[in-house]
Amino acid sequence: MPGTILVVDDEAKMRRVLQMLFEEDGYAVAQAENGEEALQQVTSVRPDLAICDMRMPRIDGIEFLRRVKDSSPELPVIIMTAYAEVKTAVEAIKLGAENYVTKPLDMEELRILAARAIEKRSLIKENLQLRAELDSRFDINEFVGESENIQRVFRLIEQVAPTNTTVLVTGESGTGKELVARAIHFKSPRRAKPFVVVNCAALSEHLLESELFGHVKGAFTGAHSDRRGRFELADGGTLFLDELALMSIPLQGKLLRVLQEKEFEPVGSTRTTKVDVRIIGATNKHLERMLEERAFREDLYYRLNVVEIHLPPLRERKEDIPLLIKHCIAQLNRELSKSVSGISDDALALLMEYDWPGNVRELENLVERAMVLGKCDSLGIDNFPSQVTRLREQVGSQRGLLDGLVLPEDGISLVEMVEEIEKKLIKEALEKTGGNKTRAAELLKVTRKMMRYKAEKYGLASYKDETDNDHND
Repeated sequence: MPGTILVVDDEAKMRRVLQMLFEEDGYAVAQAENGEEALQQVTSVRPDLAICDMRMPRIDGIEFLRRVKDSSPELPVIIMTAYAEVKTAVEAIKLGAENYVTKPLDMEELRILAARAIEKRSLIKENLQLRAELDSRFDINEFVGESENIQRVFRLIEQVAPTNTTVLVTGESGTGKELVARAIHFKSPRRAKPFVVVNCAALSEHLLESELFGHVKGAFTGAHSDRRGRFELADGGTLFLDELALMSIPLQGKLLRVLQEKEFEPVGSTRTTKVDVRIIGATNKHLERMLEERAFREDLYYRLNVVEIHLPPLRERKEDIPLLIKHCIAQLNRELSKSVSGISDDALALLMEYDWPGNVRELENLVERAMVLGKCDSLGIDNFPSQVTRLREQVGSQRGLLDGLVLPEDGISLVEMVEEIEKKLIKEALEKTGGNKTRAAELLKVTRKMMRYKAEKYGLASYKDETDNDHND
């Protein structure tokens, strides 16, 4: 974990020893021989951690700590003190010091404390950045969408956010499950605490267990030091488990214990750690089906699924597409320094016809692509890829075939009408291809085997030419 450590001590030898220790771990190290110089370094170097001796000329460790907490309250400070000054060190903790160590120093202990302090600060900074990004990218109080399907989701968010209830967010990929989890967190009393994300699909079982619960030094090959897990880092806040259906059964059992007992043991440790964490899970899998297949624990399912929030796919709330596009254009105008005024009626109609297998994420990506590559003031059909425009051509040509179809007053036999239309189209396809059933099947987007069956059914099997290879079937 890279970062910069400021070492403050009036003894040059001690500063040099600590510099060598931390540079070996990959940190950049700044030095100061007294409190005044250290305060200047805090402003100019902007370190991630300060390690400060208690006794120094001019400004001692306690005064340095007070001034740092006034000017840079987010900077963690570890105090070094003699054994006889432990009471003063406890006072420093009350003033906001991250921790203290006694001299002579236990270097391994100091390395662990430093790593934890920087990791904690990094997590806090990350959450502040994510919160700022969330507030700028998605106004928590004004979700995009007016359809009843999505408004139902918003109402559920408002109801569950103030509670500590475990929530399961379901829906297809790209529907915005993580956004819902963030909204619940930032509308909850836990908003000032960490929001920690774990993508269960991105890690193997072994790595995921360590990621969730942490590990102690020597727990496995490569575990060179203690490491806190995401549960511990999320203490007081919210842990979002994305794609949790991909957890192994043994790991599901360990997750169940945390949900029930609010405690766990890091990998390789017998130390029990208590945590206060709200769990929000998400999956695009059918957990009920996985229960039947014994691929997911039933007891865990009911622990997680206290409240389920199901996100509808975009194809089920197409009335929101114009609003989503408007939102994307306004946001991307700011991010890309563009001035796109909107989208043409033809292009909007095109996007309204598309089924959006990638959901809102796909819509955002296509609008961004159109704005990055386009050079016009308004988005048109030509700004969108063939996967979308091809659908419009197909739909348009198919609709044209039915323009003259009218339902008679006395009704009609739907089965007979469908068969007549099918027979007519198959006959026309065979005539266009000179009786070649392979090419006729391609025109009608069916298999060659299906074409042979239909041709025989409608008495069109005699259509054949020299290029047809039916005799090889």
